[in-house]
Amino acid sequence: MIDIGANLTDKAFRQDLDSVLVRAQQANVKHIIVTGTDLEHSQRAVDLCSEYSGYLSSTVGIHPHNASSIQNSTVQQLAQIARNKCVVAIGETGLDYYRNFSPRLDQISAFETQLQLAVDLRIPAFIHDRDSNGELLTVLKNFPKLSAVIHCFTGSASLLQDYLQLELYIGITGWICDERRGQELYQCVNLIPDDRLLMETDSPYLLPRTMKPKPRSRRNEPAFLEHVCVALASARGQTVEHVQQITQENAKTLFGLDFGRLPR
Repeated sequence: MIDIGANLTDKAFRQDLDSVLVRAQQANVKHIIVTGTDLEHSQRAVDLCSEYSGYLSSTVGIHPHNASSIQNSTVQQLAQIARNKCVVAIGETGLDYYRNFSPRLDQISAFETQLQLAVDLRIPAFIHDRDSNGELLTVLKNFPKLSAVIHCFTGSASLLQDYLQLELYIGITGWICDERRGQELYQCVNLIPDDRLLMETDSPYLLPRTMKPKPRSRRNEPAFLEHVCVALASARGQTVEHVQQITQENAKTLFGLDFGRLPR
């Protein structure tokens, strides 16, 4: 299995990251992509990749919450970080109209700038979309050469079809394990073609509710990706082994992964 989205630079992992990665390895997680959300966390993600060479890759980007902080110098620094060999995508970037921590026009501008950077560097984008009411799709249509994954998809079957028409990959998290909020997702993931499906934990967030017993800390981590895999297999009428295989191959294809070494 490959976890395409883990926030390993989060303070929740500051004290025991070595142990977290050992548990991930023991749980058959072959590779992890660390998510960048601003300049600081993007650089820290790249630094982690150097420390755990071969087992971690990273994205670099500016989350829509932080879009108003982008300046010309920010873009230049981001581009410099993105040229590191461990960087496999630009993001987390996108639009978030639910919280609107940054003005919408700033979000759109930052999103477009980062999509162009992804195109220029010939790497995919790692995309966040929350309540953009179709505006994100409108922006994406202006970048036909772009490859991308929709991170942490939680939307409707209709929105899913819109994404798939743009040939986007779809990232599924522990949201599918939530019997309260995840039922709509559970019922529509069978619409995702085998060659477009990816898995992620978004740890330390979105702890799978199907876990028994749950960790006392309530912290999610990459080792728990198997719970997402089991839920996906059930929802799609496929074996766990099949879901593991197709998602791993899709991650290798989209992100150009070439790995073998495991964490120290």
